[in-house]
Amino acid sequence: MAKAYSDDFRRKVMQAIELDGLKKREASQLFNISRNTINLWFQRKAETGDVKPKHRKASSDNSKIGDWQKFRSFVKEHGDKTQSEMAQLWEGKISQRTISRALQKIGHSRKKKLTDIANETKPNGQRF
Repeated sequence: MAKAYSDDFRRKVMQAIELDGLKKREASQLFNISRNTINLWFQRKAETGDVKPKHRKASSDNSKIGDWQKFRSFVKEHGDKTQSEMAQLWEGKISQRTISRALQKIGHSRKKKLTDIANETKPNGQRF
């Protein structure tokens, strides 16, 4: 999500419009913000008396996977299966995307490890 504009910047824009007599259209061009943003700030000021941004709730971990140790052992056992198959095997209803995010969270990768053996060819030039 995009970061909110600072309080100082909001006050500057509002002051330019209210005290300096700048039109909203001119202020939007001058400060390089949309007119809709300015309108929302005026609406918020009318409702709350201030133009401060709304407080956002910190995202909580609403993961359907609560026991991560159990999930790690599940991945060791079923790591050769696709994410869709793993989702079907997991107890309870869970999506492939949830499995994908959980695998990322525990740092599981299906990428093959690099080996020290270079691409070898047969003596006649064909690969085996």
